Amino acid sequence: MKVLNLRCSRLHCFEGWFGSEDDFQSQLERDLVECPICANSDIQKMPSAPRLNFGGHAAGQANLPVRASAMPAAAGSGVQLANEESSDSSVAVGRLNPPSASEQTAFRAALRQVLAATEDVGQQFAEEARRMHYGEAPARTIRGQASSREALEMREEGIEIMVLPFISASAETLQ
Repeated sequence: MKVLNLRCSRLHCFEGWFGSEDDFQSQLERDLVECPICANSDIQKMPSAPRLNFGGHAAGQANLPVRASAMPAAAGSGVQLANEESSDSSVAVGRLNPPSASEQTAFRAALRQVLAATEDVGQQFAEEARRMHYGEAPARTIRGQASSREALEMREEGIEIMVLPFISASAETLQ
């Protein structure tokens, strides 16, 4: 079993398990490897240190904290990580701090709660939201798909809506 540290082009980091390096490359070429946060299939393998098990822990070392290391920004990407210093401190535009693993986990948990507490009305979202707003249907919490134009029109009508990112990627069970 090969465990790889992976990152999508939106800088979401995650782990992938594959039977071999060839298995990973084959799945990558067929766009079968996706980011579990945003469903992006532009995936990059990141460097990782091997885990070496040398037996039991030495006395007093069992409670040492585990510290994650920062991933370096790709050369020429214009992206800086939080621990890198900008040569021009007055320029903050273009600085991107990728979410930590705990932030990604919290985001997925919150999104799962939203999915569990709402009714999926699919493509009829705009129609159903309007029916509820005008008292033609019982009020409840719904989710679904709407075009940008439909969302703008609903907001202009006074219908409160909120855009939820990455629903399709979070609907499935994530490992």
